[in-house]
Amino acid sequence: MKQFDTIIRGGTVVTAGDTIQCDVGIKGEKIIALGSNLEDDSAKVIDATGLLVMPGGIDSHVHIDQASGPGIVMADDFDTGTLSALCGGNTTVMPFAFQEKGQSLREAVNDYHEKAKGKSWIDHSFHIIISDPTPQALGQEIPAMVNDGYTSFKVYMTYEGLHLNDREIIDLLASARQHGAFIMVHAEGYDTLRYMIEQLESDGCTKPFGHALSRPQVVEREATHRAISLAEFIDVPMLLVHVSGREPMEQIRWAQQRGLKIFAETCPQYLLLTADDLDKDGMEGAKYICSPPPRDPDSQKACWEGLQQGVFQIFSSDHCPFLIEGTTGKLREGDKTTFQRVANGVPGIETRLPILFSEGVKKGRIDLNQFVALSSTNHAKMYGLYPRKGTIAVGSDADITLWDPDKKVTITQDILHHGCDYTPYEGLEVTGWPVTVLSRGTLVMKNGKVTGKRGHGCYLSRDKSPHATVP
Repeated sequence: MKQFDTIIRGGTVVTAGDTIQCDVGIKGEKIIALGSNLEDDSAKVIDATGLLVMPGGIDSHVHIDQASGPGIVMADDFDTGTLSALCGGNTTVMPFAFQEKGQSLREAVNDYHEKAKGKSWIDHSFHIIISDPTPQALGQEIPAMVNDGYTSFKVYMTYEGLHLNDREIIDLLASARQHGAFIMVHAEGYDTLRYMIEQLESDGCTKPFGHALSRPQVVEREATHRAISLAEFIDVPMLLVHVSGREPMEQIRWAQQRGLKIFAETCPQYLLLTADDLDKDGMEGAKYICSPPPRDPDSQKACWEGLQQGVFQIFSSDHCPFLIEGTTGKLREGDKTTFQRVANGVPGIETRLPILFSEGVKKGRIDLNQFVALSSTNHAKMYGLYPRKGTIAVGSDADITLWDPDKKVTITQDILHHGCDYTPYEGLEVTGWPVTVLSRGTLVMKNGKVTGKRGHGCYLSRDKSPHATVP
């Protein structure tokens, strides 16, 4: 009787807790054995000699095919977005289902299931963005969605038409506490930003660098502290997303040291980019507009400190792709546009893991086990997918990435698979690259060549986050 379908042999298996030399035996979609010298003459053998065998990456903060405003179209749908993620060593992504004003949460989710249908190369799950927290949404829809496996919700404290006021946030947090939902927050103060934008425009400061000036750290710091205070008031856990620098990070560390269940995430753009990138000639700086904006070298240092010290549990891409050319993206209104009308976001779904590995592991800032935790395991734990996803263990899905730790690659637009027409990391040389990927036991990339099929990815219903449990 055939024991294994596939054996990964000769590699170094790395999880968030261990680094060991062993083989991995796979049957169907699951890992069924870890051990030395696994044998089955009928099994397909993958030689992993000299490679790291790690859980497939989980990118839990990505925007794919999301409504973005009049005339703006995202550069990635679920085809190009998930293919790009796969080629970057990921096996699961978590995009957002965006609730339009007047729309029910169920309708929002159904819209995104339709967008993803038959297109996804790897597995996916949805967070729900709440823009219209009606009494029905809070009292009836949230518990129904949580019971159906949609267990995480995002709140914006900024953006016209998206931001919630403090009372709305309080009501949402109370509902989340009652029903075991997990809340993630984009913390930038709406009113302070509007004031800054109006002042800059009146002074004629409309170029891309104005975006960085309009969103100083104090704006993020204030909103971060306010969000934490509201979470403490209701006694509910919270994740602060895409933290950009020292000032908001210190608020988060303060909360964590007081024993509050406050978690945090940072992203590649805050490790490698600065506000100076927005100050390039002409409208070149529009490529780097995202929120919060990249800041300065001390902010980069602070974000590394947060990753090293456990202030940040999650490292995501916040992939939000728009074309720089054409009539639907960042410069759809031409070179005369103002910074506040440039589509907001940068691509990064394919480059997230190589950047963290090269800048983190190879430069001695983090170790291999931290890399796995930050890029995969903690995502699965945070969002109710562990141990099905995020680890290499008997019974887990065979979502596995084989990593060449010494492969040098120069990141350029022409090697990437996203639908965008640029990368903010053009010309960056990295050391370490994913070479082979298995998704639920299926070989979807082999030696750098895509072997999977569009539509292989399935939707993942999730358990409640263990972090969302309150007494």
